[in-house]
Amino acid sequence: MANSKITLYYQPIQSSLGNSYLKFQLNQQTTAVLSINHTQEAIIIPVESVTAMPNMPTCVLGLMNWRSRIIWVIDLPKMFNLECLDHRLRQYNIIVIKVESLLLGLVVQEIKGTTKLMSDNIHSPVGQVASSLVPYLCGCVEQKEETLLVLDAQNIVNYANLRSD
Repeated sequence: MANSKITLYYQPIQSSLGNSYLKFQLNQQTTAVLSINHTQEAIIIPVESVTAMPNMPTCVLGLMNWRSRIIWVIDLPKMFNLECLDHRLRQYNIIVIKVESLLLGLVVQEIKGTTKLMSDNIHSPVGQVASSLVPYLCGCVEQKEETLLVLDAQNIVNYANLRSD
């Protein structure tokens, strides 16, 4: 048997495959992703399961019971000043996110599934998107014919927490 030398190159799995993200439609024109590290669950619930609260900003839809916890529900497109969701909806697509100990429900148009992105492909959103969106983004990624917004869960929770206090 011939003596052959095998050389192995070590690459961390995470960087070679990319990081996992939940992909969803904010509205008809805008696709976004959110790190799986902050995503607790993606659920569909009847509109009646969200209890409206008086004197709240228009993007705050109200409160809902999620796994025996009461959490705020935010209309994410409205929070970003994008085209709003159809108000005749019978159910909400909600992404429950957690940052540290804070939970928040984000209503989006449609949940698409998961995707992997290489951190090298994420570039600055400045000049690519409306300046009002930039504080809520880690960056954006060009994919085929669309630009994916890479959302920053920490900044979204911080904004919502300030608005609901």
